[in-house]
Amino acid sequence: MVRVELFTRAYDHPDSVKLIADLQQVFVVRYGDEDVTPVDPAQFAAPRGHFVVGYLDGVPVACGGWRAHDVADGSIRPGDAEIKRMYTVDSVRGRGLSRQVLAELESSARAVGRTRMILETGTRQPEAIGLYESSGYERIDNFGVYRDHPESLCFGKEL
Repeated sequence: MVRVELFTRAYDHPDSVKLIADLQQVFVVRYGDEDVTPVDPAQFAAPRGHFVVGYLDGVPVACGGWRAHDVADGSIRPGDAEIKRMYTVDSVRGRGLSRQVLAELESSARAVGRTRMILETGTRQPEAIGLYESSGYERIDNFGVYRDHPESLCFGKEL
């Protein structure tokens, strides 16, 4: 496994923005449109959120973040941390980088008292589904804007 250097970055840091834009293009190819989930960059600032960018040889190649939830809403529970914008560039996939990003997100959420990680991914993202299931995530009822979306799959993992 290649070790990626992880650095906390703002959601709107230039390296974050570049990787998120690349991820949005993946959504366009796989689903026909960008992910339009409402996201405010401030939601990913400590202590109510966290965003990291992973670098190999100084080049940004992976990212991911979480944002806090403290109001029950369907399968969302107070204390949840929702993972958003997990992504690894194609050229370095399969080297364990997303697993490292995921471990960092879980660790940082646990450190500030979050009790469960939740996330949404799509049916056309088998690599993401495989990562989450092999990391101990289990299906939960779809939540929020994904509640009635037929191509959405939601997962959760107790911290």
